[in-house]
Amino acid sequence: MSILSFITKSRVWRSFFRHGWPNNPLDRSLVMTTNVFFHLHPVKVNLKSLRAAYSFGLGILTVVTFLSLVATGTMLMFNYVPSVERAYPDIVNLQNLVPFGQLFRNLHRWGAHLMVLTCVLHMARVFYTGAYKPPREFNWVVGVVLLILTLGGSFTGYLLPWDQLAYWAITVGTSIASYEPVAGVVIKKILLGGPEVGQASLTRFYGLHIMVIPALLVLLISLHLWRVRKDGGLAANDLDQPAEGARS
Repeated sequence: MSILSFITKSRVWRSFFRHGWPNNPLDRSLVMTTNVFFHLHPVKVNLKSLRAAYSFGLGILTVVTFLSLVATGTMLMFNYVPSVERAYPDIVNLQNLVPFGQLFRNLHRWGAHLMVLTCVLHMARVFYTGAYKPPREFNWVVGVVLLILTLGGSFTGYLLPWDQLAYWAITVGTSIASYEPVAGVVIKKILLGGPEVGQASLTRFYGLHIMVIPALLVLLISLHLWRVRKDGGLAANDLDQPAEGARS
């Protein structure tokens, strides 16, 4: 028995690769159905979905931007304390003393702006191409929630530098939220943790920004991508297309 054959027939190898070399129809199908990355793709894709000018890759750009924000935000957390005494000095030190600190902060800031932009453009593309129609109406609702969470992430991150611009922007923003007719006052109290912007507000915005909103985004993005696969790709009204309009 050769070394290669010994390795490929071992229990360790079979625990990772549960099918043989894809040189027959069965193993080729198993490669797709047992691999999580390959399994994200629909079984059949409408030809319209394959054109670059149809989607412009806006959904993927939004996901990639979110991943870059997670990476740069994690790096920034090593040099930031959510305290009213230390938040602003930490930002100043990050920009002036920490190696590559200003680069990571700028990447995070402009990445947040880019994610909002690509998310809005993605929603507009889906609307104007009719890709929200059945059987994708549920995924459209998920996308709307993702847009709200994206705006929420941008809003909560605005307070963290704790400078005058951030302080008064959040003061005005939460005051506007208080005018919501049903639960506006309650929403303002939940966000601020008190009658005005202070330490409780900074702590709550920090917790929302680094834990609650990113966790919800990861969960709903996963659901969103899964629904794209289950609904047959990106194009609208796939169920109404003729059979020759799809391919395996």
